[in-house]
Amino acid sequence: MIGRLRGILAHKQPPWLVVDVNGVGYELEAPMSTFYDLPEVGREVSLFTHYAQKEDSVALYGFLREGERRLFRDVQKVSGIGAKIALAVLSGASVDEFARLLQAGDITALTRIPGIGKKTAERMVVELRDRAASSDWGVLGAGGGPLAGNAGAGDPQSEATVALQQLGYKPAEAARMARDAAAPGDEAAAIIRKALQSALR
Repeated sequence: MIGRLRGILAHKQPPWLVVDVNGVGYELEAPMSTFYDLPEVGREVSLFTHYAQKEDSVALYGFLREGERRLFRDVQKVSGIGAKIALAVLSGASVDEFARLLQAGDITALTRIPGIGKKTAERMVVELRDRAASSDWGVLGAGGGPLAGNAGAGDPQSEATVALQQLGYKPAEAARMARDAAAPGDEAAAIIRKALQSALR
């Protein structure tokens, strides 16, 4: 099992990235909290990883910070939550923001994350509040600025729309969120960040 992956960032297109390790490309899925702080394509990157194997598939997830990986794993221990929702949690809020939502018992904000209904949000508060209070996930702050460089080729607003759909938002909702968040000159990651922050308000 891979715990840490170090290599050259070969490609990034939310939510996917490819890391070249001595000529072998590893494709990983990562939350937006990691994408915001990735280096330029062609630069060295070091990621904490989580390997998941199911009956018919394997997946590799990458995180810039150990606290993000811990949160990703802990959130999936809550009944009804899988990797997709765990990534949406980390994409919508930083680790410390999510911890604050849990400690405040803010069910309304939690249900704005795609895939989380009221009952699941209530279970999250009950089951994860102690972990949030104990600093098991570390203290991260809001985390970095917009992604440097291009996330990929094409129109940033369209890229942001696709990424929001990957996080679980319906196509029309994702398009509206990206459109409302986009400002002239914004790259895809900046649009995604603003859209997700607005969604949690």
